Amino acid sequence: MPPSPRTDTAARILDVAERLVQVQGFNAFSYADISAELGIRKASLHHHFATKAKLGKALITRYQDRFRDALAEIRRGASDAPTQLKTYARLYGNVLRKQRMCLCGVLAADFETLPRAMRDGVLSFFALNEEWLTNVLEEGRRAKTLRFEGSAAPIAAFLVSSLEGAMLLARSYGRVSRFESVAKKLIGDLAMVS
Repeated sequence: MPPSPRTDTAARILDVAERLVQVQGFNAFSYADISAELGIRKASLHHHFATKAKLGKALITRYQDRFRDALAEIRRGASDAPTQLKTYARLYGNVLRKQRMCLCGVLAADFETLPRAMRDGVLSFFALNEEWLTNVLEEGRRAKTLRFEGSAAPIAAFLVSSLEGAMLLARSYGRVSRFESVAKKLIGDLAMVS
C-alpha cells in the first residue's frame, strides 16, 4: 500500500528539517525555510508538526530509530568486535561525507536551549550508543580481540565523545580524513595485536 499523503509530506518535512539541523543547527532554521524548500504553506507544516519542538522530537525519534537499525545491522554483519567498531565509526564518517554532522551531536551543542522532550531524546540517543558500544567492548574483551583496563562503560562514553568531537574538527577543516585518522587510532588502540 502506498504511503498516505500525510505520511509522505511529513517524511519530506523531516528530511528537509534533518538536513537543515545537521548543516546549520536547530536554532538556525525556521518553518519558513522548510516551507520555501518544499513549496508548501507554513500552515501545512503546522498541520503535521504543530510546533518546532514537536518537529525536533520527531527528528530525534526517527534518527534514533534509524541508528538503532544500523547498529543491529552491524551486529548481524560483523563477526568480531574490532570490525563492529570500525563499521560503527563508518556510520559517523558517512554522515560527514555528506557534509553533515550527527543530528544529536549538533543538538547537543544547543542542548540548554532545547525543549525538555528534545533534551531527553538527545540523551536517549547517546545512551543507546554507549550501551551498544559497552556490549561490543565487553564481548571483544571476552573474545580477546579487544584490550582495555577497567569497565567498558567509560570506554564506550569516551568513544562516542571522541567520534563526535572528531566530526566537529574534521568538518571545520573540511577534511573527512581527519575524522578517519582519529577513528582508526581509537579503534586501533583497543584492538589486540595479532
